[in-house]
Amino acid sequence: MYFLNRGSGDWYSDLSLLEKLRFNSNFVPFKTMSTYIRAMFDGSMNANIPIENLFGNLLLFLPMGIYVPFFIEKLNKWRVFTVLMSIILLIIETVQLVTLRGSFDIDDFILNMIGALIGFGVWRTKIVQRILR
Repeated sequence: MYFLNRGSGDWYSDLSLLEKLRFNSNFVPFKTMSTYIRAMFDGSMNANIPIENLFGNLLLFLPMGIYVPFFIEKLNKWRVFTVLMSIILLIIETVQLVTLRGSFDIDDFILNMIGALIGFGVWRTKIVQRILR
């Protein structure tokens, strides 16, 4: 959720590049999400953090699902839209990892993709298309 914004302390600056990359990545699907969901129920962290992270990532790309097909008619098909959004999200996650200004988290990718697909589903309703056109 913290796009291009990773705080670093003294301990962090002592890590090698490989250790920083390992520290800033999660390739295990649902690992972060399950941690946040567990934390919401057991009270091990402030409830705002998991809610912000889970729903923030979900809502962040919802507008993309509406506006991308609105502005680019060729992306009005599920398959084409899904491929484009996957590429965009992978680029964003990779840039965060390579620049060490965020993390590569497959859970962020999943939540952002779900949000974009929900937005695309909203776009596909005739009433929304009439309103925007």
